[in-house]
Amino acid sequence: MSEEVARIDRPATEVSEEALKRAEEMIEREEGVQNRFTGAMQHFIIAVAVAMSLFHLYASYSIVRTEVLRATHVAFVLFLCYLIFPVARRFRHRVMPWDWALALLGVAVCAWLVSQGDDFFDRSITPNDWDIFFGVALILLVLEAMRRSTGWIMPVITFCFLLYAFFGPYLPAPWTHKGYEIPRLIGHMYMTLEGIFGVAVDVSSSLIILFTIYGAFLQYSGAGKFYIDFSFAAMGGKPTGAGRTVVLASFLLGGPSGSGVATTVTLGSVAYPMLAKVGYSKDAAGGLLSAGGLGAIISPPVLGAAAFLIAEFLKISYLDVILMATIPTCLYYLALFAMVEIDVRKFGMKHVTFERVESAWSLSKKYWFHFLSLISIVVFMLWGFSPVLSVFWATVVSALTSFLRRDTALISYDVLTGKEPVGRGLWNSGLIKALSGGSLGVLNVAATCAGAGIIVGVVTLTGLGLKFSSIVLQYAGGSLLLTAIYTSLIVWIVGLAVPVTASYIICAVIAAPALIALKVPDFAAHMFIFYYAVLSEVSPPTALSPFAAAAITGGDPYKTTLQCWKYTTPAFLVPFMFVLDPNGTGLLLTGSFKTLANANWPSIAWVSFTAAVGIVALAGGLQGWLFRRTAVWERAMLVFAGFLLAYPTAAADAVGFVLVVVVVATQWFRKSAAATS
Repeated sequence: MSEEVARIDRPATEVSEEALKRAEEMIEREEGVQNRFTGAMQHFIIAVAVAMSLFHLYASYSIVRTEVLRATHVAFVLFLCYLIFPVARRFRHRVMPWDWALALLGVAVCAWLVSQGDDFFDRSITPNDWDIFFGVALILLVLEAMRRSTGWIMPVITFCFLLYAFFGPYLPAPWTHKGYEIPRLIGHMYMTLEGIFGVAVDVSSSLIILFTIYGAFLQYSGAGKFYIDFSFAAMGGKPTGAGRTVVLASFLLGGPSGSGVATTVTLGSVAYPMLAKVGYSKDAAGGLLSAGGLGAIISPPVLGAAAFLIAEFLKISYLDVILMATIPTCLYYLALFAMVEIDVRKFGMKHVTFERVESAWSLSKKYWFHFLSLISIVVFMLWGFSPVLSVFWATVVSALTSFLRRDTALISYDVLTGKEPVGRGLWNSGLIKALSGGSLGVLNVAATCAGAGIIVGVVTLTGLGLKFSSIVLQYAGGSLLLTAIYTSLIVWIVGLAVPVTASYIICAVIAAPALIALKVPDFAAHMFIFYYAVLSEVSPPTALSPFAAAAITGGDPYKTTLQCWKYTTPAFLVPFMFVLDPNGTGLLLTGSFKTLANANWPSIAWVSFTAAVGIVALAGGLQGWLFRRTAVWERAMLVFAGFLLAYPTAAADAVGFVLVVVVVATQWFRKSAAATS
């Protein structure tokens, strides 16, 4: 290993503006082309977005009727989607007359629901003409909003589900059903809380948007920059420092944001120059960056948007979801750390030292309050606050603590002391940017949630979930292992086409019942589906994080995706441990704080230990390196041992440990022999 001293004060400057622009274009291809406005239109959009955030912050603290909250949320989302996302790229950066018409129609559809009161829901079986008109309009508006914000795939899939609801009598068994006409379909989708305004929109309107607002407050108070600088200071200076920095920074950044691609782009723009200097290729660097970004979706305290849906589907506290994610998150980052350690030894990477960078202790003394913001959500939930109130107060904490330093204040000290005009200063402040950014950041997910409501509505109306589960069980022959494998493949295939949130929702209603039917605990089944839904973030054609990382590094998108798979594969064996044996649920800490006191802690410790050893073994097998380069037979034994240790039975564990010990012993003796020769 050689050593190189590099002057890296602000590595972000070494990533070209063209690379960041390529990353933005890559994201737009997946998440929709956005308008960029100036002048009066920009102020209008910001004002509407701020109003949306203020409404949801008010609703989190005060009592707002369920249908009013969900309808108002959808109205805001549709209105902003049609103004921000153009119908086609050639109409970009201007709002056309039809955009205004569709935006106002979206508001009218939701206003009609609210204005009709309780009578509206009472006539869901026999809707009148206006109900049908607005219901059809809402479905079409949601489909078009999804197309504009996420691309064609999700609307096409949703439309196929609608066709299934219409043409049930003409389908072959076992898919056949009686079929539903437009009035009955509209009554279910628009006039109940089981369709578009169902679970997905409920979570979007009550939790997801609050967490995006919270993330925006952290961003504009400088927390993101602090987490990256702290990671550089804590991990820099050793050969493994570059990779470790990415892993630690991705956890600190991703935990509050819950967005894989945002974490990848933010971290990549800063960390890629350092990875390149120590010897990472463009594709390998992009793979590590996107793997770190992927951790944002499975890391407490926020996780991804789908995690909120788990709590809603299972009717449990969001704190229980955080509890279940704790050990799997540690195992995920253990896999990344193991791969980074092996990278250094395998490729002979160089030392990189930092000059003119503050120490981790010095940074912590100045910006300690950003750590307080990070953990405040969990602290409030442990105090007994609901998730909604917890994130509300965490946002308040983030806002108030930002004023502890001049350079992090959301409203500049000049405005507060009267040195700058209050009106202009407040409008340009970080507070307004955070409020508007929080709402604008939720539009893609919220539109997807509304579309997913259509899918869930079709599934509940037609009984598709039970039909699908019976087919899976039939093909698996009642085998739990085969059912788990088939379910993971189904979730993965669905995830190839749609984002994480939609993938989880679809598979939670059509695939989870198959696992539950074989006596897998419902919380373990849903966490299994959640983790495999996360694979959609790194699977073409929706491999958004690797593609964005490739745009920054200049690497090949598909080779970067393969590198990302290399880094993440060891951790994705862990979900099988949830479902294949009762002891495996120990990784989820029994799924609830209520049962934690009576948990079998020796069993939890043992299954966590075997999972950790299995992950390291699989990492070594995939890399072809442990203490030194492995022989072919050693590599095969490590991979096989990794799979065995992921199967939580005594026999599998015993064989797996024997294989690992044999490989470690042979590697050690070969290393000692080489040192003495």
